[in-house]
Amino acid sequence: MKVCIFGAGAIGGYMGVKLANAGADVSLVARGPHLAAMQEKGLTLIEEGETTTVPVTASDDPAALGVQDYVIVTLKAHSVPPVVSKMAPLIGPNTTIVSGVNGVPWWYFHKLEGAHEGTRLDSVDPGNVQWDGFGPDRVLGCVVYPAAEVIEPGVIKHIEGNRFSLGEPDGSKSERAQALSKILANAGLKSPVRPKLRDEIWVKLWGNLSFNPISALTHATLDVLCTDEGTRAVARNMMVEAQEIAERLGVKFPIDVDRRIAGGAAVGAHRTSMLQDLDQGRPMEIDALVASVQELGRVTGVPTPTIDTVLGLIRLRARTAGLYS
Repeated sequence: MKVCIFGAGAIGGYMGVKLANAGADVSLVARGPHLAAMQEKGLTLIEEGETTTVPVTASDDPAALGVQDYVIVTLKAHSVPPVVSKMAPLIGPNTTIVSGVNGVPWWYFHKLEGAHEGTRLDSVDPGNVQWDGFGPDRVLGCVVYPAAEVIEPGVIKHIEGNRFSLGEPDGSKSERAQALSKILANAGLKSPVRPKLRDEIWVKLWGNLSFNPISALTHATLDVLCTDEGTRAVARNMMVEAQEIAERLGVKFPIDVDRRIAGGAAVGAHRTSMLQDLDQGRPMEIDALVASVQELGRVTGVPTPTIDTVLGLIRLRARTAGLYS
């Protein structure tokens, strides 16, 4: 099985090292100094005090890698539509696109039973670029749990977590899902195939929706924003609005809002990815994490006053910094 990781940054690089070290036929698409370092020295992973360096096949030209069995997309959501056409050389008749992207996925309503089946989301797939370019039947969902960072070109530091939950849009335990699960498990990664992946998507999204923009607006770490009376109330209101939307779409939450916030506080003095992006001058994942939930509110008829307010503020903050258009 040929596996290509498209977007071999922190998470993609972490997965790439684990797969390559396990002998998988894996290649990586990256760019810039990070790519140059991988090509020259291999890809290095620092994990639990141990350092592993493996030679990898890496390129910025998908045509050099050929048709793949799996293309695992680990880019940020807003970075995917512009590169859909560039992925074409990787995709053959039987290629599976594994969507390991944060936020509400572009395929969310594919094979989702109910009145909204087939609905497309402009906030995460403007112009239906992914829906038309990949085709929703090709997609396999993935919820990414590990935390990692690129500490220098070609070097990934793993912080915590090793689970990549997989799921078909229709909830089936397909051969392709189970085959990829086996490949990942052989590399030491937890990879359960879930019948209701959307439930996991929402539990993770609950935190990303609220903690990320609030932290970018206040520059507070998770432990502070989850315990400060004012910011905790804002986050809780956003989560309550999101929960009503999700439940109208058939999602069941395994925990309540207050336990989810307590879980965020327990992480400690963590700077969210959106705050890190703001500080480092990188485009921010506002649409996939926040605007998408607002759009789902419109689809389901659920008012989202707190989400609307925070979305307006974080969009202006990002535009002021030149990080959102």
